[in-house]
Amino acid sequence: MTDTALAATGLRKSFGDTVALDGLDLAVPKGAFFGLLGPNGAGKSTFMSLVTGFQDADDGQLLLFGEVLDPADTAQKLRIGFAPQHIALYKELSAEANLVLFGRLYGLSGRGLSKRVDAVLETARLTDRRGDRVKTFSGGMMRRLNIAAALLHEPELLLCDEPTVGVDPQSRNAIFETLLELKARGMTVIYSTHYMEEAERLCDRVAIIDHGRILAEGDIDGLLDGLPAVNAVRVRGSELEEATVAALSQFGEVTAGERVHTLAPGEGFRLSRFHAWAEGEGLEPRDVIVERPTLEHLFLQLTGRELRE
Repeated sequence: MTDTALAATGLRKSFGDTVALDGLDLAVPKGAFFGLLGPNGAGKSTFMSLVTGFQDADDGQLLLFGEVLDPADTAQKLRIGFAPQHIALYKELSAEANLVLFGRLYGLSGRGLSKRVDAVLETARLTDRRGDRVKTFSGGMMRRLNIAAALLHEPELLLCDEPTVGVDPQSRNAIFETLLELKARGMTVIYSTHYMEEAERLCDRVAIIDHGRILAEGDIDGLLDGLPAVNAVRVRGSELEEATVAALSQFGEVTAGERVHTLAPGEGFRLSRFHAWAEGEGLEPRDVIVERPTLEHLFLQLTGRELRE
């Protein structure tokens, strides 16, 4: 029995002269909450479209729970749930009518369908709005219903393609709690996003993708171990003596601001030595802010800082 829910080997997909996936290799452990992180146009949605069978790969192979993924195999497809980036609902219908329609497409009927509709409405926290037309819903409610539709057939693997785009903080938090509950029940979740704070909160493993290739993959702590222990040190104080600011430069490059001086640590920087110096200068602990490296720092280091349209 395989411990891998989904594996991609040498996956390639082009659209004319545009290469969307360029020999992508990836393995998602069973039961993981796996983040697929990348800027716009990195290949995240293309990857999901190949997994779900909406498009065919030009080359490479996908394995679903150890078996070659065949887009024509209905039984395999029933093991996958997909909440797409764009809302896939009929807005003139009620929430319940949408779910009944999608449930029938999955082959559900009768009492079994009714139970599943009740269950996913409860999961999405939309039971009290089941009879309302989707067009009256907020963006966050539509997103939650979008996920509910993907859960009707009780899939083992759930794909979520940027599910929090354009939603308010309360709805985003509700989506997070829902997905974490599903993961706790044993479901494998692949979550595509370019919001690093979401990945840090939700994911036990992540892969950073750009230009159709995986640039880094692993657990977040392990990935951050490759970065300097301190990303920056910020020293607050609008009236620091010039001698203090000059001495600060012994630890690296200093950028002076109106109220904050930012230190980019140089080679061989030691936090203990810096703290001893700061104490000797009479700086208050509350005025020294040590910025540890984050997933966003790694992401920008790997994918660059240029704007993506």
